[in-house]
Amino acid sequence: MPDTTSTQTSPKVMWHVYIVECHDGTYYTGITTDIERRIKEHNHSPVGARYTRSRRPVKLHYSENANNRSDALKRELQIKKLSSKNKRFLAASRSAKVAS
Repeated sequence: MPDTTSTQTSPKVMWHVYIVECHDGTYYTGITTDIERRIKEHNHSPVGARYTRSRRPVKLHYSENANNRSDALKRELQIKKLSSKNKRFLAASRSAKVAS
């Protein structure tokens, strides 16, 4: 009989919210569990978002961690509601903190 008292814990998946700048200067915001893979998809794969496919190449400008997919989606929506100016400011403020 299998042991049902032990609990198996799977590794926690880290979600990320990110902003990329497209070649035409516009911004795209998304979520992923693997930023490096997702940027490659945006730049080279048909799996990249429709918005970015015609605006390649894209460059990562900002990312932040989220505890789960739900939190990442909520934060993505908040960022998508920002103006381009405020998205640029958000990316710049994060870059300044990372450089410190």
